Amino acid sequence: MKLEKKIVLGVTSASHLAVHAQMMFFPTLLMVFHKEFGLGMDHLGLMVTVGAFMFGLGAIPTGFLENKFGGKKLLLIYQGGSVVSCILLAFATSPFQLTIGLAILGLASSIYHPAGLTILSRRLEKLSKGLAIHGIAGSLGLALGPFFAAFLTEFGSWRYSYGMWAMIQFILMLITIIFIGQRQEGNIRSNQSDSQLIDKPALVLYYIMAICMGFAFGGFTTFMPTLFGSQTSGIFQYLPATLKAGFFTTLVFGIGIAGQTFGGLLGDKYDRTSLLFWIILFNIPLLFFIGFTKGWSLFIFSILLGITYFSNQPISNALLADLTPSARRGLGYGISFFLGFGIGGLAPAVCGFITEQYNLELVFPVMSLSLIPGLVAVWLLQKRTNQTA
Repeated sequence: MKLEKKIVLGVTSASHLAVHAQMMFFPTLLMVFHKEFGLGMDHLGLMVTVGAFMFGLGAIPTGFLENKFGGKKLLLIYQGGSVVSCILLAFATSPFQLTIGLAILGLASSIYHPAGLTILSRRLEKLSKGLAIHGIAGSLGLALGPFFAAFLTEFGSWRYSYGMWAMIQFILMLITIIFIGQRQEGNIRSNQSDSQLIDKPALVLYYIMAICMGFAFGGFTTFMPTLFGSQTSGIFQYLPATLKAGFFTTLVFGIGIAGQTFGGLLGDKYDRTSLLFWIILFNIPLLFFIGFTKGWSLFIFSILLGITYFSNQPISNALLADLTPSARRGLGYGISFFLGFGIGGLAPAVCGFITEQYNLELVFPVMSLSLIPGLVAVWLLQKRTNQTA
């Protein structure tokens, strides 16, 4: 890989790590905010949904702006916005201020995916492999974010996690300014003809799958730390509940790196729609049983979910590149992330209501059932792509 491509992959991967880490801070600390502000899980879930919805909503205009402004400027806007929002969150003194901070953080974070993925899809020859590396960085962010937030909260304050992260994002801004040159903003080689006709029915089926996967993701990532904090009393009893919630969530998301690696390798060798069908199919029983297990059984099923779920990401992102021409790929990714993180981001509010009215364990079977329409959509997409091949 040429030096220029390595630099681009490195900066985008670091940005991907940072995006997912910072979006996991608040879900990891739900029990802390529940105690400090006296908020119910339905209220807290709605606050998470505000940030998640903005995380998806901002992706659509970013899809348009990517072609106009270029990747470097958008990366800097995302990083600068993250610095500002993390500072606001660090000094928030009320649930309303926290919600505003989460909304700004989600909006700033939404800029990354359409810009970063479009840059990579235009520059990399082995797309699934490159996206696997990029996805591994995102999984590291998901893994490190909960532990980072839980550790600083347990040995200091939840405000420290946001304050420290503002400094980390500022450093990432400086790295982007220094190492991503303007010459890299110019004509980008496309690995696909801009004149390619868009198969709209295929895209609709893809986007249905994206909504379902995003909905399940929003639900289980938001409430998994709380589940670990309350249902693992027989494991590592010397760890406080907050630290345990972050530690076990970090292990699950960390093992997702294996899934990203397998997905990247398989996605360049086998039919991507077939792979996605089997991945979603295996996710359904794993999510279902997580709601009925405790202790080590909960941990084992969660580890298997981490491997299985995250294997979809490099494959699905590469599949979207197959379905969209280069000139419209930024918009294609923007719509995908709006549906996955925006519409799918309604899951925390739904799950918060389920937790408050029924129980926390019921969240996971409901998320399991939400994947069934996505499974049907991928099956239909597989049939359609086989017919047009």
